[in-house]
Amino acid sequence: MWLCIVLLLVVAIGIFCAGMLVAGGATAESPAIMEPVQQTQPDVEPITPIPAPPAIDPDKLALGESLFSDPRLSHDGTRTCTSCHDVRTNGADANRHDKDADGHNITYNTNTVFNAALSFRLNWEGNVRTLEEQIEMAFNSPGFMGTSTAEVLDRLRSDPDMVHRFLEAYGHVPDHDSLIDAVASYERSLVTPGSRFDQWLEGDTKALTEDEQHGYKLFKSLGCVSCHQGVNVGGNLFEQRGIFRALSLSKPDSTVKRETLRVPSLRNVATTPPYFHDGSAPTLDDAIRRMAAAQLNRTLTDQQVDSIIAFLKTLTGNYRGVPITAATP
Repeated sequence: MWLCIVLLLVVAIGIFCAGMLVAGGATAESPAIMEPVQQTQPDVEPITPIPAPPAIDPDKLALGESLFSDPRLSHDGTRTCTSCHDVRTNGADANRHDKDADGHNITYNTNTVFNAALSFRLNWEGNVRTLEEQIEMAFNSPGFMGTSTAEVLDRLRSDPDMVHRFLEAYGHVPDHDSLIDAVASYERSLVTPGSRFDQWLEGDTKALTEDEQHGYKLFKSLGCVSCHQGVNVGGNLFEQRGIFRALSLSKPDSTVKRETLRVPSLRNVATTPPYFHDGSAPTLDDAIRRMAAAQLNRTLTDQQVDSIIAFLKTLTGNYRGVPITAATP
């Protein structure tokens, strides 16, 4: 009798456990695997340091860097990638809006090219997933380069020196894939490690002052880190702009139709004014106050704003060993 009861209990427990596994999402194709629960460490930070630049073939890197500043990549030969993305300063420029090939304002403020490779999507609208896709779009866009890969390749193939460089780097004359890859390879090298904040994350307790550390604590406790986290301190989420009130104080731009935009990276943010998708915030002070009101429904004190600014300034990294600097207006 007791044996029967024990057997029935064992069967019942087995059925119950099987039901729990199914309820938890296990299927015949993907059986449940019992693994130890990973406990989150209390000292793990929501931001991680920028890694060193990836290993890239030197010939491809040098070729991509040369192409990045080559006017033959534009239809009329007057524009280069560096026209909007100046890697000698902040990877962008100081303009609220850059001009398109016809002299009209480009809809969005230019994002920096530094650390773009670390973002999950590109452009303010987040409508581009890879650097290669971004480069091809820039070639074909009337507002940017206004050309095509075919037109660019015709020019490059007529240059014996450029043909030689492609042969050295890729083993063949310039073609579509090698052209795009060369520029993308260079852009992947445009990372800016070594900020003081990264040094602090890596264990240098003296890298930040007490006020800067307090600013980081505020950045987390107020909710800024909800959108601005990860290796790029942003760039990995979409956000609805103006949740509690309008984010921009400027006259609405009818060309900006999307209410949801990609969260920008805050890496090197102290060097990249003006701010926001429309470039309407001229300073970090203004940007922080308006973001707190529009996105968090908070009014910050002067002391809170100053501390957060102090923290944000520690996010300035180095390119080829030299600190990133702001562009000249």
